[in-house]
Amino acid sequence: MQIHVSDSDGTPFYQQVVTQIKFLVASGRLEEGEQLPPVRKLAEQLLINPNTVARAYRELEAEGVVASRRGAGVFVSNAGSPLSRKEKTRILGERIDALLAESQQLGFDLESVVKLLRQHNSKFESKGGAR
Repeated sequence: MQIHVSDSDGTPFYQQVVTQIKFLVASGRLEEGEQLPPVRKLAEQLLINPNTVARAYRELEAEGVVASRRGAGVFVSNAGSPLSRKEKTRILGERIDALLAESQQLGFDLESVVKLLRQHNSKFESKGGAR
């Protein structure tokens, strides 16, 4: 699991951990039932206080993204994150906004962008890339 925290981000470390784990769950990089690293191990990896990781895990559990099992660890919720679909939509929306802004800068209209998306989607699907 690749998580990074940054002092220059301006966001508290625990919130950076929460956001990144939500992204990993929403993107499918962390699957239902998958175990997260123990608090101390992740804190060591990130060079932060274990209490910070514990706080992030508690927040994720309160939101239903993860579930802790006494003595076994913390796992991605089997019920799936209630925020998963919302988070996926948010992530995709941000990328669409960036694509539209860049396409405008390059002088492409919406119809041209949609046509390009369809062409790339056809290539993607023919290579077996679509789920």
